Amino acid sequence: MKTTHLVKRAVSSLLQTPPNPQDIAVVSQVLNIAEFAVWSDMQYRDQRHSVVVLHRFDILAPAAVRADRASALLHDVGKNISNLGFVSRVIATVVGPRGQRFIAYHDHERLGAELLRSISDPRTVALVGGLVDDDISLLLKAADDI
Repeated sequence: MKTTHLVKRAVSSLLQTPPNPQDIAVVSQVLNIAEFAVWSDMQYRDQRHSVVVLHRFDILAPAAVRADRASALLHDVGKNISNLGFVSRVIATVVGPRGQRFIAYHDHERLGAELLRSISDPRTVALVGGLVDDDISLLLKAADDI
């Protein structure tokens, strides 16, 4: 992972304010009811980040289908399972997958896919889980490289 990506992400994560109402409206139009409930459980910093990723993804992939767009919003949903705050996430990034919560943080793609398996389109699950290697998955990664 690029250092610049990590620094930009850390700076944007300092504030724990909710997304604005307009962004929440966009999210509610993309996600199904169950996905929206899972997204709503994410930390505010992750919600805000996911909206930025969606906006970037929409520019990169204007013809993307709902399942692809949902993956942009849900790509970090597995991070909730680790229940790490800002400082712990920074430490987990530096020291790696040591201890149960840090392991969960580093395994967020697989855990997110498991969380979504029964409520999302299989395409969304595969993209969130990092199991797809196509143009859309590359554009999703590019949109996340903030």
